[in-house]
Amino acid sequence: MNDITMLWTAAYIAMLAAFTGYVVISRVPVILHTPLMSGSNFIHGIVLVGAMIALGLATTPLEQAIGFVAVILGAANVTGGYVVTERILQMFDRSGRKQKDGGQR
Repeated sequence: MNDITMLWTAAYIAMLAAFTGYVVISRVPVILHTPLMSGSNFIHGIVLVGAMIALGLATTPLEQAIGFVAVILGAANVTGGYVVTERILQMFDRSGRKQKDGGQR
């Protein structure tokens, strides 16, 4: 298989995955988004590890750049997921404690 064919195959798979993800997420009821996002942080962590491995195995500058961007975006995704999950869990906290930043509910 030549490089152009592999590039088109990879682009097709990425577009198909993006479309499938959009369709699946758009059909999830609003009440289930938070538990699903909390559970998907585990999967995002695995994606981050895969991006780090891919970056470590990269040989050309283009592969290294793509791997670097993948690690940065994966880390941001995992961090954002945990921040949002923590905020959602604070909404259901019944103990009446103050938030970490000293604010009141």
